[in-house]
Amino acid sequence: MVRDVFIPGADGSVAEHGLSYDDLPGSLLGEARAPVAPSDRPMSINEVSRQFGMTPRALRFYEVRGLINPQRRGPTRLYRRSDRDRLALILTGRRLGFTLAEIGDLLAKPNCKGLNLTREQCIAQINLLERQKRSTEIAIAELREIYSSFYKQFLDSADSRPGRPRQGR
Repeated sequence: MVRDVFIPGADGSVAEHGLSYDDLPGSLLGEARAPVAPSDRPMSINEVSRQFGMTPRALRFYEVRGLINPQRRGPTRLYRRSDRDRLALILTGRRLGFTLAEIGDLLAKPNCKGLNLTREQCIAQINLLERQKRSTEIAIAELREIYSSFYKQFLDSADSRPGRPRQGR
């Protein structure tokens, strides 16, 4: 399954990152892997932010929250493959609607290779996302109604201008 951090092209490639679908991580809830890099060498914060389509500030925020722990060489952060794999899991958790605290708990188990979700957690999260979806759909319908009223007001004002022949109503 393809993760949202990649923007696939129409031909199925992810050209901006030099990747194809074959290079993308596999299971969302299984063992997450970072996008394939030219090598497994440690990467700088700017390289990782480009690879994942996020800002360096977001990476530093995840570090402050204790979700990732890159190596330090002086002021330079170096992200190992394991850091990038963990970041892929964090982003999966965010996309699935979990809070950072919940993601931290899901990743806290020793030798964690996935989000370690239970069946109950999946069901609860699906229910939460369904409620959010319904609320969003209601908000969109309300905004469309408001927008339509602007258009109706515009048509009414155009019909009432002097010198305009009234159309049959």
